[in-house]
Amino acid sequence: MRRLIAAWPLILAWGLTLPGAASAAGGLVHAKNFQADARTAAQRRVPIMVLFTSPSCPYCEQVKREYLVPMHKDRANRSRVIIREVTVDATTPLTGFDGKPTTEGAFAATHKVFLVPTVMVLDTHGVEASEAIVGLLIPDYYFGYLEAAIDEGLRKVRGK
Repeated sequence: MRRLIAAWPLILAWGLTLPGAASAAGGLVHAKNFQADARTAAQRRVPIMVLFTSPSCPYCEQVKREYLVPMHKDRANRSRVIIREVTVDATTPLTGFDGKPTTEGAFAATHKVFLVPTVMVLDTHGVEASEAIVGLLIPDYYFGYLEAAIDEGLRKVRGK
């Protein structure tokens, strides 16, 4: 019994190295309350980047894994943008920028998101602050597209 108890930390540590466990632990924050996010964004004078995804979309996972999760983990990027994820067909409750209850799917439909992955940079009122990035586009340039969208969002939020 002692050996089994002693082995549990090793088993758990090994389990965290599996791809699914790692992505779940280090993923993006799902949107819950855009009104609260907008208040935080206004205080910090930064835009909100929203990744619209679908569970069956391998490109969505690639965008998260290769671009947005590393951006979210990077302290410099966290000081420039708030990043949230919205699942387009989900009925998960969500508070909109106006404070009204909605769902992730309804929020996506309101923003006319029908293809995934779509990345939108929104100002503190929920208005698009840059052109939406639809699809994966050219992977070699994708980080540059994201950076340009954030920069444009920063200019609009800061009134420059």
